[in-house]
Amino acid sequence: MSTPEHVIIAGGGLAGAKTAEALREHGYRGELTLVAGENHLPYERPPMSKDYLAGRSTLEDATVHPADWYASNDVTLLTGTRVTDVDASAHEVRLDDGRSLRYDKLVLATGSVPRRLPIPGADAKGVHMLRTVDDSDAIRAVFGEGRRLVIIGGGWIGLEVAAAARAAGTDVTIIEALELPLLNVLGPEAATVFADLHRANGVDLRIGARLVAITTDGASATGVELEGGETIAADAVVIGVGVAPDLALAESAGLDIDNGVLVDATLRTSDADIYAVGDIANHEHPVLGRRVRVEHWANALNQPAAAAASLLGDETAFTELPYFYSDQYDLGMEYIGHAPRGAYDRVLVRGDLKAREFVAFWVGPDDRILAAMNVNVWDVVDQVKPLIAEGRRVDPARLVDPAVPFAEL
Repeated sequence: MSTPEHVIIAGGGLAGAKTAEALREHGYRGELTLVAGENHLPYERPPMSKDYLAGRSTLEDATVHPADWYASNDVTLLTGTRVTDVDASAHEVRLDDGRSLRYDKLVLATGSVPRRLPIPGADAKGVHMLRTVDDSDAIRAVFGEGRRLVIIGGGWIGLEVAAAARAAGTDVTIIEALELPLLNVLGPEAATVFADLHRANGVDLRIGARLVAITTDGASATGVELEGGETIAADAVVIGVGVAPDLALAESAGLDIDNGVLVDATLRTSDADIYAVGDIANHEHPVLGRRVRVEHWANALNQPAAAAASLLGDETAFTELPYFYSDQYDLGMEYIGHAPRGAYDRVLVRGDLKAREFVAFWVGPDDRILAAMNVNVWDVVDQVKPLIAEGRRVDPARLVDPAVPFAEL
């Protein structure tokens, strides 16, 4: 395999920046261009709904590399520039400034875009979605004592925004269509913990609520209207109903797509010269034995190393298990593994749910652990990871017994 002369990375988030870093670390010395749509240096997104949103950290803290890193590593960084089209047959990308660049290898790291709500008022002034640092700045500007915020959606983003807003003294109402927040992600046992947590911290949590419209006065949002006619007044509204993979470039390149860009174990797409990493990659996971696409920070952080090695001819499978974390009020949690709704048989708990100090395990019908979540209990992930990765059967009674070390399972 000949060494590529020019590698282009489309996407200026964590996955894009880490791909550039991994290529240089693997000895690639050819031309390397990173195309980043925002006017900022590539940065990590989790702080935008956590510490940065709460004012506890700065954008510099979230920035992947300082500006001089790109210069010293001979990486051409094009900020405020987007790839608009991929001509795979010609090995060219077109930019929104009219230029075309030729590539030998292309890495798509385009991430996700927030899902929009097709309801009246969704485009009004004062309605926010959270994806970028500019979004985070705009949402934080509406926090404060005496301010009222309605959050539509009780997923991770909605709950983290609620926690940051409450810490700033904001009155918060969450509108959630399901019976519990995070129900589809965690199931009722663990989801109840998060519902109780937010209620204990003063959030007005409306579950099973049906939204009719975002109410407006002129061009500005004034709150929301629910089925039945109830209105909830607000100074601002945040829509947090999930994200969708940004597949526009993959589609223009003619790649195979199904719930993301289909990639093999090495992150290679159906086009041998194009790789995909991060949120968009529907990955043939060699450890889990099935396809997995998750919008997790850890994938954006870790997949680039495997993709870069494979792109340069050293076929390397990505084998890390999915991982994410969240911080809300006095609750910190980590989740390892993958247990989508319908894939697991039951949830077993070691510890105290009411005290919010426990480890929950999503277990299949064959007593194999699919995923685990530790809440306010630490140094657990590395201990339970082998139980998931090796597909070991466990004794449920011993699994929930705090006296049994994980290593003995």
